[in-house]
Amino acid sequence: MARPRTPLLSRDRIVAAALALADAEGLDALSTRRLATELSVSGPSLYNHFATKDELLDAVVDSVMGEVDLSMFGPGAAGTRDAGGPGAAAGAADWRTPLRDWARSYRAALAAHPSIVPVLAQGPGRRPNALRLADAVFGCLVDAGWPRGQATRIGALMRYFVTGSALASFAAGFPEDAGLYAAEYPHLGEAHLLAEHRRSIDEGAFETGLEALLDGLELRYLRTVRPGPGPGPAPGTAPAPGTAPAPGTAPAPGSAAGTAPGQV
Repeated sequence: MARPRTPLLSRDRIVAAALALADAEGLDALSTRRLATELSVSGPSLYNHFATKDELLDAVVDSVMGEVDLSMFGPGAAGTRDAGGPGAAAGAADWRTPLRDWARSYRAALAAHPSIVPVLAQGPGRRPNALRLADAVFGCLVDAGWPRGQATRIGALMRYFVTGSALASFAAGFPEDAGLYAAEYPHLGEAHLLAEHRRSIDEGAFETGLEALLDGLELRYLRTVRPGPGPGPAPGTAPAPGTAPAPGTAPAPGSAAGTAPGQV
């Protein structure tokens, strides 16, 4: 009997089957024996592709990272800040829009494979897709002018936020039992309805948190990375009486040089 041209097994096929099993039944169900059964092969044949279960798990986790869109960090990502942000400063490098789009794609990938999230939360390790993701986010921030230390902390902050939001549903955590809340928890009188609307609540919470986080980073960026000129008199005008002239300008005729009385 001739051997098949296409091998019965490949790394990609094994990883796809392992991920499907983890999605359906959780990581605890993922074993060499069970995976071999799903693939209709012998257990030892899997070791021709993965020496250990940990190596297989790394490949499964990294395949999820491969689903995250990184195209927003490509050559066309730099430009001017989107007009909707509080820091729509002309000429400033755009880091906010790519970070927002990436966070949404990242969460979507994790939400599709929730059983993988606890492993992903441990960090990239040596996984190529995860390291490419970290490199893209860090590079975007540094290229926009963020100091490397702050860029590192922002990358960590974003990972904490996204993985936390994908770990479990907030809304689904409230039992659909109106009687549970009525007597002792008057402010939770409608909590039994949350699970019914879990998708809109959880996605809305993520979007609210994401925009709030980016707004805060934007304000810090404008204050520390790209500070603009402080308020002062319009060009060609003299300071108001009793105020100090702008640095580098001469006092207005008849006004006292130096600081105004009572000012430091």
